[in-house]
Amino acid sequence: MEPRLVLLSRGPELYSTRRLATEAEKAGWIVDILDPLALTIVVDEDGGRVFHRGWPVECEAVLPRIGYSITRRGVAIVRQFEQSGVIVLNTSQGILSSRDKLVACQMMAEARVPVPITAHVGAWEDTDRAVRRVGGAPCVVKSTEGTHGSGVFLVNSAQQARQLVFQMLERGMRPLVQEYVKESHGSDIRALVVGGEVVASMRRKAHGSEFRSNFHLGGSVSSIELTEEQSEIAIRSTETLGLELAGVDMLESERGPLVLEVNSSPGLEGIEGATKINVAEKVAIRMNKMYDDLLVAPSDSEEIRGPNEGQTERAY
Repeated sequence: MEPRLVLLSRGPELYSTRRLATEAEKAGWIVDILDPLALTIVVDEDGGRVFHRGWPVECEAVLPRIGYSITRRGVAIVRQFEQSGVIVLNTSQGILSSRDKLVACQMMAEARVPVPITAHVGAWEDTDRAVRRVGGAPCVVKSTEGTHGSGVFLVNSAQQARQLVFQMLERGMRPLVQEYVKESHGSDIRALVVGGEVVASMRRKAHGSEFRSNFHLGGSVSSIELTEEQSEIAIRSTETLGLELAGVDMLESERGPLVLEVNSSPGLEGIEGATKINVAEKVAIRMNKMYDDLLVAPSDSEEIRGPNEGQTERAY
């Protein structure tokens, strides 16, 4: 019997969602693409289950594509699947850790993963100290949460930094002040890591005076061969955050690679186009490996049971 995969995505028509679903089906999975906001969690004396349109969701694996705007609700769904014992790429805690830039930075720094000098500013009066700590202006001011380069600004003076930090705090945002790595202006490296292995990598370059190199902002991409150090750092950063699938963004600095961000729902369009590598297939292969490992995990005397076997099948 073919295993079932639930692909959590709000955009079934999106490139990454379609590619992941297609390659998973080729690898032998029955794929259901479900909107995480259309799912219901019911917790009772038997634990908890996830329902879709009144019926329990049965599957052997879950692949979350949780956007920033629905992180809290999406992570709750992922956590419930984890508790039922199914395979999950990525875990709820891994997603949460990667989404908060401050938490991710703290975790990576503790694990000796090189990151840009970063200061969390709790009061705008401390902005000047933070700017000095990261090497002075120009510097980067960003929100702890955001994607595709949103909420990231390059400021040229401490006064600009103060104004921006003040505005962020007024809006309930948590601002970070980060060093500006001049030698990497408008350029970074994206390493796609699957199951502890770098499967593809590319260089992203911004157009014009733009310093953010995100593909979604119109930046250009090209294939690149990582150095051994870059590969090792990319893998270590994903292991630190507990992610099976991630896009690791690195800056090239005079003191070596610096991990700027780790994305737990990386887009595949840019990197597959630039490298001609079938990244979605690599993800499907990894899921098959995890499923095979799950099947052989019990001892010979134990009966292999499905994640929801033994629970009463009932509608919600």
